[in-house]
Amino acid sequence: MNRSAGLRPWVTWRPRHAGQAVAQATAPLALLTGLIIFGEVTSSPGPGAALIWLDIATGVLACALLPALFTRWPVQAALALAVLAAISPAATPAATAATLQVALVRRFKVAAWVAAAGAAGHAIRGLWRPQPGVSYGWWLLLVVAVQAALLAGGALLRANRAQIASLRERASRAEAEQARRVAEARLIERTRIAREMHDVLAHRLSLLATYAGALEYHPDAPPRQLAQAAAVIRDGAHQALEELRDVIGVLRDEPADSDGALAEPGLEPGWASGPGVELPQPTLDDVPRLAEETRAAGTPVRLETELPAGPPVPPGTGRTAYRIAQEGLTNARKHAAGRPVRLKLSGTPGDQLIIEIRNPLPPGPPRPDGIPGSGTGLIGLGERARLAGGRIEAGPTGTGEFRLRAWLPWAA
Repeated sequence: MNRSAGLRPWVTWRPRHAGQAVAQATAPLALLTGLIIFGEVTSSPGPGAALIWLDIATGVLACALLPALFTRWPVQAALALAVLAAISPAATPAATAATLQVALVRRFKVAAWVAAAGAAGHAIRGLWRPQPGVSYGWWLLLVVAVQAALLAGGALLRANRAQIASLRERASRAEAEQARRVAEARLIERTRIAREMHDVLAHRLSLLATYAGALEYHPDAPPRQLAQAAAVIRDGAHQALEELRDVIGVLRDEPADSDGALAEPGLEPGWASGPGVELPQPTLDDVPRLAEETRAAGTPVRLETELPAGPPVPPGTGRTAYRIAQEGLTNARKHAAGRPVRLKLSGTPGDQLIIEIRNPLPPGPPRPDGIPGSGTGLIGLGERARLAGGRIEAGPTGTGEFRLRAWLPWAA
């Protein structure tokens, strides 16, 4: 540790105003030194001429040591002032201030030795230049009491300042930790919104690709059917563009409330918020509509619901179940276009909600004009299920089908 750091609790120390700060500290002590010398000169009977000149020289030397006391060498300057205090009372103000300054900026053990040196210097001076009207015993007691009070007061102030500095450091660390948590929460929230929008856009664009493929392979369809398919493509493209604009805005801006604090990830069930966007969040009740959209795109979907009557599925669990069903149907439409899909919902309150999707595996390699995918849909579903406290399994079965099954906790 740099010993020159923090040596200025006696004054308000700033390196740019070092000279001014030292002057503010030394000026009162220099004035007291001058008053003591003036009192020695005008006292009756006064000391001899030799002692007067000794007092003047000692006072000047003591004042010259004050800048060193309040800057880089407080201990050395304090010991020198203790020696001067043994010679002349003109060094008493500076020597007294030295004990307090060292107690403020050094460890207690070092400050105690300096206080002992100051008391010894004044005790020596009391022997050969006794104070009028005060016995040596009382003088010695007074010197020891003053030095002890200066030592204790300086140590107490030093401990108090150290505690304040520690509290400030802890507050600074707490602010930095809070900023880190806010940044992490923002990243989690934006990632969550991006995942939601990925599912929505993937589903929407796969529908568009299906309708466009139907138009490509059936150019001789009736005009009314072509117009209907074109209208579906137009509306779907418009909705996809709107949703893409919303998610870009969410990811570009940082979601915050009016006070600048991040909104909690678990917001009002059914909504996800962001700057200038409110995205409706699906629930388990929206799965039939999802199945109907998939049927309209040309994929036969058989929805089987075996959910008992009782408490409804929690919104968060229902939203996760919907996204799993959505991604499963999208994958079936991508990799087994036109083949029947079976979507089954079952479970028990207080236990688990089970989502199962089955579709026949396509014969041969995939079509070259198939809908492209990122290849990370099932990975994302697994992560989504894990975050919800569940698990997921996906893969081909021995009966020529591809099966996706997910288990989610269903709190009663």
